[in-house]
Amino acid sequence: MKRILLIGIALLVVCGSYGQNRTLSAVQVGDRIDVSVGNQFFTSYHFAENEKYPFFFPVNGPTSGAGVTSMRNGQYPHHSSLFFGCDRVNGGNYWQEGLDRGRIISVGARIIEAKGKRVVIEDECIWKRPDAEAPVIDRRRIIISSPSKELYQLDFEVEMEMLMDVTIQKTNHSLFSARIDADLSVTQGGVMIDSEGNQGEKGTFGVASAWIDCYGERKTGVEGIAIMQHPSNRWYPSPWFTRDYGFISPTPMYWPADDKATNLSKGETIKLRYRVLVHKGTHTDADIAGKFQKYTHE
Repeated sequence: MKRILLIGIALLVVCGSYGQNRTLSAVQVGDRIDVSVGNQFFTSYHFAENEKYPFFFPVNGPTSGAGVTSMRNGQYPHHSSLFFGCDRVNGGNYWQEGLDRGRIISVGARIIEAKGKRVVIEDECIWKRPDAEAPVIDRRRIIISSPSKELYQLDFEVEMEMLMDVTIQKTNHSLFSARIDADLSVTQGGVMIDSEGNQGEKGTFGVASAWIDCYGERKTGVEGIAIMQHPSNRWYPSPWFTRDYGFISPTPMYWPADDKATNLSKGETIKLRYRVLVHKGTHTDADIAGKFQKYTHE
């Protein structure tokens, strides 16, 4: 009886610890918000005044604890991990380096839910450049959760309001994007696959699909990151701009309806939703297709 009691207590301790590890927490540290899952650090939302735009970095995997995205390098200094931006907006550039060409400025980042089964962050951002009126204001809601010990989930929801008539010239730099860590890239032996089963840059570039998943082998096993477009999005499903060196972005402004520009009217609002899944295993192991079907009903 005593042995059974001790085993029961041990199980309660283990289960209790496991439950605690599923608790998420968020804390603001200066000009960033850090998010952890249990005792494991997941990501930071950065919104410093001297940045081109707010972004998430690092974005760590649930198994390795290492980043599945990468930060700027000499060849692509405008790729900031996981981010939202756009080039060629009313003559401004809200994507590539150079603050004088345009910035997406956070004016209200705040934690709405700091601890529990999820954390919620909200932000308001003005798109601004010197000597020009702001063309866009956007309002963001970021919901982070961990449905299982092998999965982190980040929902990025944004509403863009046009403060004037806006013209976005045809550009390959538009909206939600991820720079994938080199060791998960196709060039390093990783896999890039979309919802239609197409693989690599050759198979996915310019193809409209609901999601793309990128994953590769690490010392701790296979790990990856997927981006999903919600079916309620305008331009769904957007064609993807992809690169084998590790870049994915559903990019509607590169394939506009008239092949010239995207025109939006003053007062018009656009609501966009994206889901990021950072996961253990392949797209099959993580059931990315099944999780997308669930997402379509949310």
